[in-house]
Amino acid sequence: MTGSSLPKDEQIPATDTTVDELALFRQAQQGDFAAFQQLIQRWQPRVFTLAYRILGQLQDAEDVTQQTFLSVIEHLDQFRGESSVMTWVLRIATNHALQLLRRRRQRPTVPLDVPSDDDDQTPLPHPEYIARWRDDPQRLAHDAEVRQLVEQALAELDDKYRLVFLLRDVEGLSVRETADMLGITESNVKVRLLRARLQLRERLTRMLGDATTQVIPDHQHHLLNSPSQSKPGPSQA
Repeated sequence: MTGSSLPKDEQIPATDTTVDELALFRQAQQGDFAAFQQLIQRWQPRVFTLAYRILGQLQDAEDVTQQTFLSVIEHLDQFRGESSVMTWVLRIATNHALQLLRRRRQRPTVPLDVPSDDDDQTPLPHPEYIARWRDDPQRLAHDAEVRQLVEQALAELDDKYRLVFLLRDVEGLSVRETADMLGITESNVKVRLLRARLQLRERLTRMLGDATTQVIPDHQHHLLNSPSQSKPGPSQA
């Protein structure tokens, strides 16, 4: 994946929103600036939120948002209408955010978009903090303080896990779209997404769990499945 290339669009099922946005986008392609302004008003909060969650800094997110819409204006004719316009715009935003991450780290690539087998080979982590949550998760989701805790937990994830979680679970992109956008395999997407979900659950349980219901985990059970433990002992004969 190169920073200067724009994402290719792919076919997705049409909805009322995507059809409406596509109609406005076609008007914008014909030079209707008012239609493009309507699209910016719709997309700006979502683009900014994605950029901020990737970069973690307001100024950087604002810069990426501005760059994204400048790129959209410059390449209106490159969208063929075979996918959601919003998905196309989010890909452009993600590309700009990745470029900024690379510049920030002062190296040509960062681990989040380098395919690796490490995720497949490293055992999945066992939960260390097991407890019931203090309240129903659906009710907690509407609490402003809880939403802030969720954002905090998300920000603490490693970049490569956070990005996959944002694109797949938050933005609703497909596994294939996420893999194409980040330049990794679909297998990497699935494994990184699972790791992101497990790490988020661990962090949120520590924050929102009821300490009186905590269960001490026993990770020794995995030994029962190891080759050295495959033979029955005296009590199993």
